Amino acid sequence: MNTQANDKLPMSREAFEKALRAKGDLYHTQHPYHIAMYNGQSTPEQIRGWVANRFYYQISIPVKDAAIMANCPDRDVRRHWVQRVLDHDGYDGAEGGIEAWLRLGEAVGLTREEILSGEHVLPGVRFAVDAYINFARRATWQEAASSSLTELFAPTIHQNRLDTWPQHYPWIKEEGYQYFRNRLTEARRDVVHGLEITLDHYTTREQQDRMLEILQFKLDVLWTMLDAMTMAYELERPPYHTVTGEKVFHKGLFNE
Repeated sequence: MNTQANDKLPMSREAFEKALRAKGDLYHTQHPYHIAMYNGQSTPEQIRGWVANRFYYQISIPVKDAAIMANCPDRDVRRHWVQRVLDHDGYDGAEGGIEAWLRLGEAVGLTREEILSGEHVLPGVRFAVDAYINFARRATWQEAASSSLTELFAPTIHQNRLDTWPQHYPWIKEEGYQYFRNRLTEARRDVVHGLEITLDHYTTREQQDRMLEILQFKLDVLWTMLDAMTMAYELERPPYHTVTGEKVFHKGLFNE
């Protein structure tokens, strides 16, 4: 049997989905920063640093989804996909995920003003998130849509926070957890649509292999964000720490 030839054969729909789900072993739930948060080992500064930095990712999600729709000529896909933007930006009295995240920030002791200012956002986090947005703008709409499939693994991470944070961090106000509760259902709904697009579109082995690389890129983005936070908040080596104790890195990112 020619093994090399078999490697070029397309995976079945079932095998391709299995390969996609196997990437969950590299999801950022496995990052030491997250593991410490689950185990109650994080300091208030580390929790606040994570919330403030992750906010930059949160406000970038609807920008990413709008870029996907801008590149997508399929009206039916856009009708489904627009719900993701609404989920984060809010609509018709629904506050949306961005507002819910601001309330999480307040629940952990940050002010709305400092979260919105971006003053805590580390350069490594900003660069990783911006790389993701640029990819979504330049890739085909199918590739950009499929990059969102880290949502396959998201309900687990939200449930872990709901299960462990109230026990380990009683100082966090309970109303801050609404974002995680909302995403338990929203992410599962989004996965159904995103997975359907992916399994339908990537039918050759070359396409399937590229999709697995795209998913790995998204995993790299999430992991790199936590690496930057680890340096700043765990190892106490924030940017320019050998030069100054001030946050001299660029802070005007939300106004650009």
